[in-house]
Amino acid sequence: MLQQSRPAGEFKAGMRTIFPLIVAVLPIGLVFGAVSATKGLSPLETVLMSALVFAGGSQFVAMDIWTHPASWIGAGFAALLVNIRHLLMSASLGTKMQSFAGIKRYVAMLFLADEIWAMAEFRAGATRLTPAWYAGIVMPFYLTWVGSSLAGALLGAFLGDPAVIGLDFAFPAVFIVLVMGFWKGPETGAVLAASGIAAVAVHQFVPGVWYIAAGALAGLAMAFRKGRAREQAA
Repeated sequence: MLQQSRPAGEFKAGMRTIFPLIVAVLPIGLVFGAVSATKGLSPLETVLMSALVFAGGSQFVAMDIWTHPASWIGAGFAALLVNIRHLLMSASLGTKMQSFAGIKRYVAMLFLADEIWAMAEFRAGATRLTPAWYAGIVMPFYLTWVGSSLAGALLGAFLGDPAVIGLDFAFPAVFIVLVMGFWKGPETGAVLAASGIAAVAVHQFVPGVWYIAAGALAGLAMAFRKGRAREQAA
């Protein structure tokens, strides 16, 4: 009986873990829904985009460059640049998914998002990462994102400009909290500074979303440099 109830307990533990981020992602989904409505997407199209893409950053970028008719190549390439970080995230998390047998590991990666990745990394650092716990953080988060996108699309005309009521800050606020969870002192600060400076510089001089890739590469380069320096000191 204990073995049968354990997965259920881990699922509930995952839900409790992700709950604060669900509260934070709710306004982000509302903002995305409202923005998509201003771009001419129907509520159904908005829901399908959130359900099938499930990547807030690339969805916002797609809306930013959305035209009529839409440039599918441009939107797809922009989404690729934004989501290329998932290669690193999945590579990192994949080494900690020994309990995920067969296809479960690949299905889990389909629902990988920044918040999901961060919570899973924290969990893996403390104890074994299991499919039941992972499902517990994914399911409510996914349903909240899709549901809030629909609500935003339906209420877009009433919400108006998200910046007026401060909803636009919800997105960066979530990432600030996640970054602080990985803070390890000056070394982390150096990585963030390198990433931020590179992203801002490229954003100023290069059109498009190349600043995202530039920030990621600069952060990786600084992390590699710090790691080599630590090894040499040891």
